[in-house]
Amino acid sequence: MQIEYAKVSALGDRKDNQDRGAVVVADQAAMMIVFDGMGGHSDGARAAETGLRVVQDLFMASDLPVLDPQGFLYMALTRAHDEVVGLGQDLAVDFRPRATCAICLVQEGGAFWAHIGDSRIYQVRDGRVLKRSRDHSHVEVLIQEGAITEEEAKDHPMRNFVECCLGGDSPVPDMSITNCIKLAPGDVLLACSDGLWSGLKDEDMAEIGANDDLNGKNRLAENLKALSIKALSINSPYSDNTTGTALRWLG
Repeated sequence: MQIEYAKVSALGDRKDNQDRGAVVVADQAAMMIVFDGMGGHSDGARAAETGLRVVQDLFMASDLPVLDPQGFLYMALTRAHDEVVGLGQDLAVDFRPRATCAICLVQEGGAFWAHIGDSRIYQVRDGRVLKRSRDHSHVEVLIQEGAITEEEAKDHPMRNFVECCLGGDSPVPDMSITNCIKLAPGDVLLACSDGLWSGLKDEDMAEIGANDDLNGKNRLAENLKALSIKALSINSPYSDNTTGTALRWLG
């Protein structure tokens, strides 16, 4: 695989960073991972760190390319959920560690996405957002039903409420797993916590793909840093932890 990749994670206006992110690269596959510990619950950072470790370890132990990508993603997130549930088994339900997540498996010219909650994945091509994941949130349901617009969702009183997450109760949470999404040379994939996409428009998110020369200098890290700074600035003085992993497919 010919790829470029980058990661950023910023504290924002919070006391600690409960996000975790990684890009794990092998010869025949790569995985982008973002976990966002839920700050309203006990030890969100531990939940995020545990989830990332489980998914990362399972990927590194797998034969690559993954034979059944969708089955692998379901299994990996189920294992991660079980481990996070275990962290809070001695706590009351309302105080158990929780996290949202977005993971993206890239192999054989395509990508498979999986997410739980409002951590997102974007596909950017030719300077625009071609596709993005749809949050597991009440606000997203309202958008899909045409009750509110994307712009109105930014100030909606329930914008921070997610309908499912890792951890908490034992049953496996709802998760969205895509079919294979074909990639074209120059496509950029971005997996991020809500601290990065919140307050930004699709036009802003598409800036991650800016590149004057596909064969030239890797601008991806520079673009991702700039996008993070823009999100922090727009959301200041109440910016959240801001984490993103990005990958440019070159062929």
